[in-house]
Amino acid sequence: MSGKPKLHYTRGRGKMESIRWLLAAAGVEFEEEFIETKEDLEKLRNDGVLMFQQVPMVEIDGMKMVQTRAILSYIAGKYNLYGKDLKERAWIDMYVEGTTDLMGMIMHLPYQPADTKEKNLALIIERATTRYFPVYEKALKDHGHDYLVGNKLSLADVHLLEAILMAEECKPDILSAFPLLQAFKGRTSNIPTIKKFLQPGSQRKPPTDEKLVAVVRKIF
Repeated sequence: MSGKPKLHYTRGRGKMESIRWLLAAAGVEFEEEFIETKEDLEKLRNDGVLMFQQVPMVEIDGMKMVQTRAILSYIAGKYNLYGKDLKERAWIDMYVEGTTDLMGMIMHLPYQPADTKEKNLALIIERATTRYFPVYEKALKDHGHDYLVGNKLSLADVHLLEAILMAEECKPDILSAFPLLQAFKGRTSNIPTIKKFLQPGSQRKPPTDEKLVAVVRKIF
């Protein structure tokens, strides 16, 4: 067995995508075992490797880890992307919870009925531009650093870049009123490990389409 983390999830982004992002940003190679059918998921459940019968699940350092936040916290701590002390971790966690809420709204959009999609898309754009992005813009302005916490790349920055790119898929000019976030996006996108992950052919997953929605509905 290789020492690479092994990720168990569907071929979609879902809750695993932030884990893929963080591993890639940390420069860690990983393997993926895709759940393609209901039987694949049942096998994992029957093997007793899913603590709460749910994925994502990541095999890492001899553990079979579940629960997205626990996995992200572990990887961030292991690869020095989780601040230098308890206070910095608290800030990172607060920022990450915010981007998680925004990304959750975007993630669920393709699974919603067609007649509510337009309304929900408008809500995402409204929340991104009035509730979430102003917080990160202000944080960068107030401390004048390149990164959100401790002037060093952390889980909070990786998560924010992922959220920005997802929001831009909803509305390409969504950052038009946020010059510091535009600059942040440019800087973080060019960090070599992240730049590599953003190239075609990487393990980054494309936006969820109708075909994937149909597959996911059959599995879960």
